[in-house]
Amino acid sequence: MTLSPARVPSVGTGGVRRLTVTLYGYAFLDDFVLLYPVYALLFSDTGLSIWQISSLFALWSITGILLEVPSGAWADAVSRRLLLWLGPLLTAAGFALWVIVPSYWAFALGFVLWGVRGALGSGALEALVYDELDRLGAADRYARVIGRAQAFGMVAVMAAMGLAGPVLDFGGYPAVGAASVLVCVLTSVVATRFPEHREAVTEGKERASTFATLRTGLAEARRDRSVRGALLLVPAVGAVWGALDEYTPLLVRNTGVAEQTVPYLLLVIWVGPAIGSLLTGVGERLGMSGLGLVLAGSAFALAVGSLMGTPVGIGLVAVAFGGFQLVNVLADARLQDRIEAARRATLTSVASMGTELATVGVFAAYAMVGASYAHGVVFALFAVPYAVTAIVLVRRGA
Repeated sequence: MTLSPARVPSVGTGGVRRLTVTLYGYAFLDDFVLLYPVYALLFSDTGLSIWQISSLFALWSITGILLEVPSGAWADAVSRRLLLWLGPLLTAAGFALWVIVPSYWAFALGFVLWGVRGALGSGALEALVYDELDRLGAADRYARVIGRAQAFGMVAVMAAMGLAGPVLDFGGYPAVGAASVLVCVLTSVVATRFPEHREAVTEGKERASTFATLRTGLAEARRDRSVRGALLLVPAVGAVWGALDEYTPLLVRNTGVAEQTVPYLLLVIWVGPAIGSLLTGVGERLGMSGLGLVLAGSAFALAVGSLMGTPVGIGLVAVAFGGFQLVNVLADARLQDRIEAARRATLTSVASMGTELATVGVFAAYAMVGASYAHGVVFALFAVPYAVTAIVLVRRGA
């Protein structure tokens, strides 16, 4: 028998406030890492080749793919809050290694720890937030709450971009690394403040094992068509633009602007997803056809903006990324509405693993197409999958 969280009779304003304040602080600190904008420079300055740097990124992704679903099942079998405070400490250890003993193997171990941390938090965070809101009678606020949390994270990334340069000039990579380790530790401390009232999953009188949770979660996905569709929609929306984001500096540089202008145009691009996250409250009113139209408009903006090859075109790319982020959050909210509490982290992790696998595919396709065509053309080609997904959603809505 599965025990769900007991709901309070009415919305507990104080409980919702505690949850959201903790979530927003956690989301901001989790992305306020000064190493993010400069770690590629650290690798290059240490003497790593392009092949070695690419292999580190691959190792990072593979670690996440291998651990994504097992860690989600673990989160359903034990405490989700435990995974949320443990993960940042692993990242802190990895960042410390990078600046204390900078070398290929230290970087590799750091990426493995970072990959483990990402797997531990993915699924566990969404499941904890949804179940706590549900317990307080406020599950309908999930999309708005998680959207605002992601907006806080994006603001943190932009702030880190602005501060990394001055801190690097002041104290070099050791100063940037020390600040990043400190932020990771603070993130872990904030995570301990998350409320968690979920009952332990039981079968008879014994706690369900991680593998049993994984089996039952995957069985639910096979059995329920609506769950299966929601699981497919998350990677269909999130994978392509999430991968393209890694190439935006190259796209911006191809507009012909000065090197010192590139970071400012990258900030413009990040404004788009931040606004998209904040619009989730309005977006909740959209049906399947509405989501399809947003995707179609975003795909058009991506194709046109990337082919323009001008700073104005970069503004259109920002609009496209904002639309993709809006649909991405709403797709996650629809998934949460369709899965049971006892297996929420497991199935959320399945969706995240699908996104990671698709992202690796986009990286490979970009490498092949980008060898022969300009970055603007490649970006425009990747608007096609979104157009196809938009057509499917509009037809389903109709």
